[in-house]
Amino acid sequence: MSADTLDLQSRLAHILNRRPAVGLAVAIVRQGAPASFAAHGLADIPSRRPVTRDTVFRIASITKTFTAVAVMQLWEQGLVDLDAPANDYLRAFRLVRAQDRWPQPTLRHLLTHTAGVPKLVHPAQALLSGWFGESVPLTARVPDLGDFYGGALRVVAEPGTTFNYTDHSLAAVGQIIEDVTGQPLDRYLREHIFAPLAMDDSDLLRSDRVSAHLATGYKLSRRGPRAVTDRNWVTSAASSIYSTPADMARYVAALVGGGTGERGAVLKPETLALMFQPHYQTDTRIPGVGLGFFRDEIGAQPVIEHQGILPGFNAQLYLAPDKGVGVLGFTNGARNAVVWLAAEMSRLLGEVIGAPPDGIRTDVPHHAELWAELCGRYTPIAQRSDTQVLGLVGAGAQVRVRHGQLVLRALSPLPPVFRGFVLHPDDPDDPYVFRIDLSAHDLGTVKVVFSRHGDTTRVHLGGVVPLTAEKRTAETTPR
Repeated sequence: MSADTLDLQSRLAHILNRRPAVGLAVAIVRQGAPASFAAHGLADIPSRRPVTRDTVFRIASITKTFTAVAVMQLWEQGLVDLDAPANDYLRAFRLVRAQDRWPQPTLRHLLTHTAGVPKLVHPAQALLSGWFGESVPLTARVPDLGDFYGGALRVVAEPGTTFNYTDHSLAAVGQIIEDVTGQPLDRYLREHIFAPLAMDDSDLLRSDRVSAHLATGYKLSRRGPRAVTDRNWVTSAASSIYSTPADMARYVAALVGGGTGERGAVLKPETLALMFQPHYQTDTRIPGVGLGFFRDEIGAQPVIEHQGILPGFNAQLYLAPDKGVGVLGFTNGARNAVVWLAAEMSRLLGEVIGAPPDGIRTDVPHHAELWAELCGRYTPIAQRSDTQVLGLVGAGAQVRVRHGQLVLRALSPLPPVFRGFVLHPDDPDDPYVFRIDLSAHDLGTVKVVFSRHGDTTRVHLGGVVPLTAEKRTAETTPR
């Protein structure tokens, strides 16, 4: 279906036929044209309030992109340097390295989640809250980060060497903004991002401007939707913005339109282009990470994305800056939306820009003479605190030959990944590039590439989370 004939409301109905949700809103943004919206369901069940373009959602980790835009405004003014030690700007607390021989973590490291900061600082608090991160009840005071970290945020891995997605990296960036400008972050965002972009119904705080139209978050179970007890996030710079589909469409319009909004510019076009470039890659054949944004591909088209996840809420943005197009999705109660919302928005963007997703190629031959080199046990290169990676791959990964096919599997208790996925050759000019088919799990296909690192072999997973594992020994298992 072409962009000209795309019926967004019909598309939404097809999504909800397969993926039930209490409420769902979707927007398509094209540079220089009014945004298209479609919405279905309820923002709040007891009041029967419908989801509209003006419903306020928690956008969760998409907040990180705003914090990144804000600090890049300071970079444009020469107030911060991406490659200077972040401690040069921090006043409320320090980044303390576990080993003195490691380089100082920089702002670039923080923006790419490679500063060596752990995923959780106080794990017990996350467990007791029932959430997956560090939070406090809505009625409690949100602690200052200096107090929460005890004056020191630990750096537990060598900066620049390991990707570890964590709220605390962008929380530190938010603290830098406050320490450099002398303004609270919520006020800075209102004055320097929300106001120029006419995002009048957005805020970092649960203020009057957002409370009246705020959606209720729900969890779906066998007994139907159940309202989730909402909480305040300690790392607000990474997770706490409230916004509407209409306001977020204005934000996306600025991101794909060179940084200019309805009332002014927030960044120069060249600064946005810099943010969308790869600043950390596990391999040059993998899209990698930008500054505050993740990079991906739809077909041969480079795209930018970020996801937002909080109990009861999921949000997703996908951008094709080269095409001047972006798509947005928001839900306040759906099962497994962490998986399917990203997949649906990626497909929607591909339809709008005419970029079909990558499929499994059938015209590229295997190079069986390389199988002995590729087969074996692989250990993930990840921090011990990286629950996202370790929960997925468990004790590691294995490449082996099964029934005459090359297979990649994770040594994990998750049955689908333990069974493994066939590695299909994907590049006639590079025998170390493969693709696995995850369409049965609503994830399309994912690129997998192998590389040499000294005397060892590494495997790199494509997609938006840069995951790398290293072969443990020279032993091969081509069986």
